[in-house]
Amino acid sequence: YAGTRYSGWQIQKNARTVAGDIERAIGEATGAHGFELYGSGRTDAGVHALRQVAHLEIRTTLSPSTLKDRVNEALPSDIVILAVEAVPHRFHARHDAVARSYIYQITRRKTAFSKHVVWWVKEPLDLTAMQQAAARFVGFHDFRSFSDDDPDEKSTTVQLDALDVYEDGDLILVHVEGSHFIWKLVRRLVGILVEVGKGRLTAERAADLLTSDSPLPAQLTAPAAGLLLERV
Repeated sequence: YAGTRYSGWQIQKNARTVAGDIERAIGEATGAHGFELYGSGRTDAGVHALRQVAHLEIRTTLSPSTLKDRVNEALPSDIVILAVEAVPHRFHARHDAVARSYIYQITRRKTAFSKHVVWWVKEPLDLTAMQQAAARFVGFHDFRSFSDDDPDEKSTTVQLDALDVYEDGDLILVHVEGSHFIWKLVRRLVGILVEVGKGRLTAERAADLLTSDSPLPAQLTAPAAGLLLERV
């Protein structure tokens, strides 16, 4: 799904959401009521997904392939169901997920067609410096300065298995993978890496944010438009 028009994945009152549109389409396609749809995790307003995973608990005589086709017919053009399959009753999209990966797209030039899925950074970026800083964040760390979550109520420690920065034409791509992610972590990591790329922050100073409470990551949060949930 392209998240541009939505207030995130999770259903909310008085807001259009991805899960809300999918549930509406399922009801239209099946005539069922009272079914339950669970995503593998939430994406924020404006964030996109290439391979979100969800599970649906529903009673229907439709085959998985027919269900997929009918739901897609009822969905808007910016949400597409790629596959539907029957799973064991114990399967849970969120609890059974062992890893998640995201891609963040930074463009170094103005783009006419893809502005809703990139962040245009006008200043020159030092790719090597960004890569050196990214390496400091890989591993098991407390990212309390990178999240709005209260560390006294919810753990802010995360195992980052990969944080790679590489070029693809005019794009700089940030790929991050881990077991789970806390709220706004990826966008704030990207914001810090861009600040390093601009030469306004050293890799050492960026790494120091892991051991101090700092408002800097929040101040440098990257826009939602460039973030895509790659796969679960």
